[in-house]
Amino acid sequence: MSPDNPDPERPVDETDRPAPPDEPRRPSRTVLTVLGFVLAIAVLGAPLGLLWAALAPDTPVLKTAEGAIYAEPQPEQPIAADGWFSLLGLAFGVLAAVVVWFVLRRRRGPVGLLAVVLGALAAAPVAWQVGRRVGLATFDRLLDSAPDGQAFTKPADLRAGGVDWLLGFLPVPHGNLLLPAFGAAITYTLLAGWSRWPSLRPEPDPASLSWVSAGTPAPTTAPEPPAPGATEPPRG
Repeated sequence: MSPDNPDPERPVDETDRPAPPDEPRRPSRTVLTVLGFVLAIAVLGAPLGLLWAALAPDTPVLKTAEGAIYAEPQPEQPIAADGWFSLLGLAFGVLAAVVVWFVLRRRRGPVGLLAVVLGALAAAPVAWQVGRRVGLATFDRLLDSAPDGQAFTKPADLRAGGVDWLLGFLPVPHGNLLLPAFGAAITYTLLAGWSRWPSLRPEPDPASLSWVSAGTPAPTTAPEPPAPGATEPPRG
């Protein structure tokens, strides 16, 4: 008789064994997970910037002795560039939050929220710098070599957002560069609030649990006794 099976006539059922305790989460593994997702989301800022450069209109300018000036008194193209970046940034943050919610199932909660918010904060400046540099080399060349009065276009740039440097080395985005992180935080928080599980992770349905193992065969039915007056089989 073993401690795992006090009744030797009864086979050991694996479902009767106590579940092993959850492995403790290592802080180093959590930090590496957050950094990995922050880096992955930040890299996705590059295609976001290319998409913004393709959708945002260029602004017509004129070359003068003092530099380039707007060809129109109040151009609408810079406003449209800010608007496109804001819309794309919000959509990017929403999609990033949904992806992190389903991919990081075991890390749902503060860890997932931190990863997606920091990733969106890093992706916004990347998208801005990548998008504004599309066509910037051509603009700079025309600005240096074009004669006065020549008309050309300036690539999209942001006027309602940018990056400030705190203490000279810490970048702090502001304006519509914060919209991707805002959209990610709101979406992730809503997903957590709508979750059906208190732990935010999928849990087994108590109704589906049973004390009898699915692999345990059902007991056989005992044979019925012979009817009265029935002929007994010959005995040798």
